[in-house]
Amino acid sequence: MSLPDFTDTEFQLVNQILLERYSRIVPLQAVEVEMLLSPEDKMPTPCPALYWGELGCEFVVAKTGAQRFRCQFFYSPSEIFGTGRDVYDNLGDCVTTLLKLQADHHGTRSAALPEGATKQVPDSSDDENYLPPIVI
Repeated sequence: MSLPDFTDTEFQLVNQILLERYSRIVPLQAVEVEMLLSPEDKMPTPCPALYWGELGCEFVVAKTGAQRFRCQFFYSPSEIFGTGRDVYDNLGDCVTTLLKLQADHHGTRSAALPEGATKQVPDSSDDENYLPPIVI
């Protein structure tokens, strides 16, 4: 089964959302991932996906059908997170929700560091890498 690639319009939409979030152009890559599309599947299906990394976190949005998307963000192979929703039918909602949850998680993750530990990504408003939480 061959799934449709991201269209130019979809690619531009994600670029625009990232520009609004980070106030700069973020390198966005077209990649392929393998996913089990249903619980009954025995073999993973190759799916087109968009990938970017920013501020110590990596993001993947996969296209699993026409107007069907899945997403996740991760810091390492042992720290992989989703949004709690299996499938989105709107790419903009998918990406915006993913970015919001990651921003929320980043704040929680930073606050959970042991006393005296240094943060990998500063979250001080005096730092040029600081990004405020996303409000939807």
